[in-house]
Amino acid sequence: MAKSKENGGIGYKILNESIKSGQIGKFYIFYGDERYLLERSLGELRRRLCPEGLSSFNYRRFEGKDIVFNELDAAISTLPVFAERTLVEIHDFDIFGNAEKQRLSELLSDLPDYVCVVLVFDVAPYKPDGRVKADKEILKNAQIVEFPVQSQGVMINWISRHFKDAGKQISTADAEYLVTITGGYMATLHNEIEKTAAYAKAGIVTRADIDAVVTPVLDAVAYKLTDAIVRREYDSAMRVLDELFRMREPPQRIIYSISLKMRQFLAARVCIDKGVGRDALCDMCGIKYEFQAKLLMDTARKTTLADCRAAVRLCAETAYAINISPEPEARLIELIAELAFSKVK
Repeated sequence: MAKSKENGGIGYKILNESIKSGQIGKFYIFYGDERYLLERSLGELRRRLCPEGLSSFNYRRFEGKDIVFNELDAAISTLPVFAERTLVEIHDFDIFGNAEKQRLSELLSDLPDYVCVVLVFDVAPYKPDGRVKADKEILKNAQIVEFPVQSQGVMINWISRHFKDAGKQISTADAEYLVTITGGYMATLHNEIEKTAAYAKAGIVTRADIDAVVTPVLDAVAYKLTDAIVRREYDSAMRVLDELFRMREPPQRIIYSISLKMRQFLAARVCIDKGVGRDALCDMCGIKYEFQAKLLMDTARKTTLADCRAAVRLCAETAYAINISPEPEARLIELIAELAFSKVK
C-alpha cells in the first residue's frame, strides 16, 4: 500500500486520485483537523461506491463506542446489490482501546474484495499504540489518510479561487484577515466566503465587506482586545470586552482566550529578544500561519518582556478570581483596568 513520509498512510490528494480512477482500497482510516476535506473525500467515496437509488442497500454507517461487533461483522460480510462494492463507515469508534481489539484486527485484516471500510476519527482521538501487536496489525492493513490544516499558501489560493468562482476578487491581505477572524478552517471559511461574495457589491471584496457579514471567532475578538491593551488603547479594549459580553461568551472562555493571547505576546517578545523569527514562534505556540505570527510579533514590539510577564501573571490571577467570584464579569473589567494602569518596575 502507498505510504506517506509522515503518518504511515496516503495523502488526501492521492486518495482522491484513486477514487476518481476507481482504484479504491478495502480499508481506510481518516483523521485530522480539516473536516471540510475529510467530508469531501467521504462524499466522493459514497458517490463512487453507492450509485443513486442503491445507497440504502450498499451503505452502512456505525456511530460511537457502543457498536455491536456482530452487527459490524454482518455489515462487512453483506454482498452489495447491483454494485461492485459495499461502503461501511465507522465513526468515532475507538478501535485501538476496544476490548474486542484482537477480533476487530482479525476482521479488518481479511476484508472481502467487495467491501470498503472507512474508520473516521472525529471526537474520538486517533491514538494507536505501535507497541501493541493488534494495533500494528490494524495499521498495517489500513490506508491512513490525514486531513491536516492546510499551509498558508494553499489556504490563500483556495480562498481566492472560491471568490473567483463567485465572480469576485480578494487581496492577499484581506484573505489573510478572513482566515484570522474565522479560525482558519475550510468548513467555516466556505460558508463565510459565500456570504461575503453575495454581500459585496463591487468586484473586489474589501475588509469592510468582510466585517459587515462575518462573525469573528472568540480567538479573533480576544486578539483585538489584547492588541488594544498592548497599544495602550484602553477605551477600545473596553469596547471589545463589551462586545464579548454581548456575544454572551462565558467569562471563563473570555479569560482563557485573553490569557492565551497574552502568553503568545510573551512568547513573541521572547523570540524578538532572542533574535529568532516567526517560524520559532509558530513552533513554540502551535500557530498555524506565518502571517498570524507576524501580527503577534508586530504588536509585541510595542511592549517589553517585563510588561508581557506582568500581563500573564495578572491574567492567571484573574482566572482564579473568576472561578470563585459571584461577579466574574466585574473581575474581567478589573483586569482591563489593572492592565491599563499597572506600572511594571
